[in-house]
Amino acid sequence: MMNGDWSNWHWGFGFGHWIFGVLFWSLIILAVIFLARSFGGRPNRSSAFELLRQRYARGEIDKDEYERTRRDLER
Repeated sequence: MMNGDWSNWHWGFGFGHWIFGVLFWSLIILAVIFLARSFGGRPNRSSAFELLRQRYARGEIDKDEYERTRRDLER
């Protein structure tokens, strides 16, 4: 009977069910992208140089340590 088939339609792959699938996979993809950016990639060398300059300007490190660290960062 058609009535029995129609009443069970929303429990299966009915209208709107695909929305949850799209949301689920979108969240998975966004999580992978976020993790890849967090753990991968190259370190930002310009921020390392800036931090080194700031430490030297505040007097936290001397000129020899500044030069040695700068050379290490340039490699």
